[in-house]
Amino acid sequence: MKKLFILFILFVFIFKLSAQNKITISGYIKDSTNGEALSSCNISIDDLKTGTQSNAYGFYSISLEPGTYTISYSFVGYTTKSITIEANKNITINQELNKVSALFSTVSLKGKRKDNNVEKVEMSVNNLSIAQIKKIPALLGEVDIVKSVQLLPGVSTVGEGATGFNVRGGSIDQNLILLDEAPVFNSSHLFGFFSIFNPDAVKDVKLIKGGMPATYGGRLSSTLDVRMKEGNSKKTEVNGGIGVIFSRLSIEGPIMPKRLKNKASYIVAGRRSYIDVLAKPFTKNNSNLKDAIFYFYDFTAKVNYTFNPNNKLFVSGYLGRDAFGVPNAKFDWGNTTATVRWNHLFSKKLFTNFITYYSKYDYRLGFGSGNNSFNWQSNIINFSVKPDFTYYITPKNTLNFGAISTYYIFSPGKATSKDISSTVEFGLPKKYAMESAIFAENEQKVSDKLTMRYGIRISNFKYLGKGTALQLKREFAGQRADVIGITSYQDMEVIKSYTVPEPRFSMNYKLNKLTSLKLSYNRMAQYLHLISNTAASVPLDVWTPTTNNIKPQIADQVAVGYFKNFGKNIDYELSIESYYKTLQNQIDYVDGANLLLNPQLETDLLSGKGRAYGIEFYAKKNVGKLNGWISYTLAKSERKVDGISKNEWYANRFDRRHNLNITGSYELSKKWNAAASFVFGTGTPTNLPNTKYSFQNIQGIPQNASELRNNVRIKPYHRLDMSFTYTHKKTAKWESNWVFGVYNIYKRRNPFSYYSQPDPQNNFATQLIRYSVIGSIVPSVSWNFKF
Repeated sequence: MKKLFILFILFVFIFKLSAQNKITISGYIKDSTNGEALSSCNISIDDLKTGTQSNAYGFYSISLEPGTYTISYSFVGYTTKSITIEANKNITINQELNKVSALFSTVSLKGKRKDNNVEKVEMSVNNLSIAQIKKIPALLGEVDIVKSVQLLPGVSTVGEGATGFNVRGGSIDQNLILLDEAPVFNSSHLFGFFSIFNPDAVKDVKLIKGGMPATYGGRLSSTLDVRMKEGNSKKTEVNGGIGVIFSRLSIEGPIMPKRLKNKASYIVAGRRSYIDVLAKPFTKNNSNLKDAIFYFYDFTAKVNYTFNPNNKLFVSGYLGRDAFGVPNAKFDWGNTTATVRWNHLFSKKLFTNFITYYSKYDYRLGFGSGNNSFNWQSNIINFSVKPDFTYYITPKNTLNFGAISTYYIFSPGKATSKDISSTVEFGLPKKYAMESAIFAENEQKVSDKLTMRYGIRISNFKYLGKGTALQLKREFAGQRADVIGITSYQDMEVIKSYTVPEPRFSMNYKLNKLTSLKLSYNRMAQYLHLISNTAASVPLDVWTPTTNNIKPQIADQVAVGYFKNFGKNIDYELSIESYYKTLQNQIDYVDGANLLLNPQLETDLLSGKGRAYGIEFYAKKNVGKLNGWISYTLAKSERKVDGISKNEWYANRFDRRHNLNITGSYELSKKWNAAASFVFGTGTPTNLPNTKYSFQNIQGIPQNASELRNNVRIKPYHRLDMSFTYTHKKTAKWESNWVFGVYNIYKRRNPFSYYSQPDPQNNFATQLIRYSVIGSIVPSVSWNFKF
């Protein structure tokens, strides 16, 4: 570690010498209408044919020889602004760009350069704006970020009502989901039908599937980075909507604008479903349902304050919960996050983002009432600190480096049982862990054609006391392990420590102005594990840390891609990517594993390896009356565990061989817009018996005689959705629209899973039952407003 630090300092020193005698032009780029920072804005020096882009906070910096230059600021959907300056010393130039209303109405990717697909070194990345997401038809007409992500190449889900999403053959816990830098452990409301993100509070969404920047880590498959709005710093603005299942409202604006001179702004947003309210007239005469509760809500807030040109503070938070219950049974779960970020400029070339966050996911389950009850609760809590530095060395070299440390508290389960005579408390003890990492990465423009990004992330995980550690011995592969010893540890004592180097590399070679080839490699380490052996994850699943028996998951992925833009105004973009990923220490389970409140859970866990590979096609039209995309993924995802499936490779539960998504919208007139989305996916694998046997007087007992895991594949999934948006009124002060939607137009009963049961008429026969979550047309209407 010491040698690495010395090499890093030497690396910076050499580049610093090369940057002497230069001046630096820096500043922030914002939207002129609301003061929101514009990320990925293109800043070009026309005279030198060089330039840079603004970061996530709208900041840019570029070092040049003293002289006179023409600088252009360009951004899709905004008027390009050019200025000529004479620069003899460091200078700060802040710019506010104006939206082009005529163009903006037909632009689907606000905040994205037209040529980013070819120019940038990053690959396996998809950016979604809220304007684009709002055009996609959705269940019950409710705009949904996670459901929109599922339409991208390389992304899938096991079915309707499934929590989260799967990326390039990974499970849902292998996706790092961030809300303003804070991790979210369950991204769904209503058992997976809706996401927890309020679209009125979200600024943009970025999904990274490969070529992972060194600043990200902790998950194997992807990072979904969701950034909240900063809040309108120009004027007070209200957004909202009333739908079939819930309503939402957001308010944003400047804080004391006259006194603070637009240095501070805020946004607050809330949603609440009213299924329970609508159902009351139908359940009031039913003794079992009249007091039922079933609703969800979420509340999002953010405030920021600019102290001076070098210091800005952001504070944001989220609180959301689902509650379901009937008399004598209740169940609720939810997420809580809080993030504090301080942007500081040490110099015109060194931008720093100091981050600290808190995140919690918990659930509670209860039965009975009063002196005859059972209550169970579980949670995972983490606290983190992360300093993140960006050093703009030269126009051809940008260095990003930093560190992160996260402390975890795991509460697998605590239960209380009451009766008239006694109260009994039992459960599993808490577990503790510390995850830390340092990272450094340089993006270098080697030539006009070749750009590289290379770096490393070194992560360390410590499984900590107070607690006990089991020593295990497994006699036979695939069978439950035996406990041969138990060791106790004191507070903060290290039970087991792991260190994993995670190299990162990306390369972009431009064949011409409109075409490029890209290559990337990354290693990822994951120290948290979601324990679940159900067809789809449920809120009751438990997170557990890496321990002395559970090793960290590791993935190595290589990807290569071809990227091309074409059309008169670069209206179209095309990408073809192929990837190959190997995975180590993948968790599986012995047959009949007991996962709930099991003090010896580790005896039921198995470890194996995995592999995933595929090719992704993505074609997109960005502007015009007709825009949208087509994505197709051909992929395979497998696991191999000793003692399982005859020690052979088997398809994992979320393997989909073919996945096709077609999404588009068309502007029929100034008032009407039509949109449609078609989804097709090969069925996912599942386990079903293929023979029967008799035992004593019991006949027709089903059995999987082949002993192969996931031996049957469910029928293909496909669905067509449509929506029509009518803009009722649109002025400078007021805007409203109606959205009419139809989900599952041709009433496809897509199977979520199959299960078998004995035929009551014939003990030697078996009935195969298909379970479908949605099997009919789901119409919807919603009203949205803004003023």
